[in-house]
Amino acid sequence: MIYKSCSFFGHRKLELTEDEKTELKIELYIILENLIKQGCEFFFFGGFGEFDEVCWQIATNLKQKFPDIKRIYCLADENHLRPTKRPKYLKQEDYEEFVYFPLEYNYWYSRIYYRNCAMIDQSDIVIFYVEKRKESGAYKALEYALRKKKEIINLI
Repeated sequence: MIYKSCSFFGHRKLELTEDEKTELKIELYIILENLIKQGCEFFFFGGFGEFDEVCWQIATNLKQKFPDIKRIYCLADENHLRPTKRPKYLKQEDYEEFVYFPLEYNYWYSRIYYRNCAMIDQSDIVIFYVEKRKESGAYKALEYALRKKKEIINLI
């Protein structure tokens, strides 16, 4: 299968030793490099948590080797499309593009959930670092991806 787009979901905190984090980073690097070599060029980020940060760092490192890949931040608030309204932690130089997928609900938690669903809908493959935790937004994203029959990799 040819993958053109990929998104990432994981728990906010990676409960790993430094050695385990290093192993995870190596595994992710290999996976992303292989996806890129197979034609994947769009990487969607939601930006909450340690796993997202690790994935962004790896994509950023790979961008030096594969300058055509695009790191795309998926906003949960349409107002943030305007750079002057964007939170300070979202820097223009960190992403090639900022996008907003129209959402059905406007409450903060609902917006995050539906933004995550939209990211999954736009992705050919979704990479997770998710345990089965019913109250977890990352787990809910995994359940959604499974219902949508998306190609997934869960690194747990």
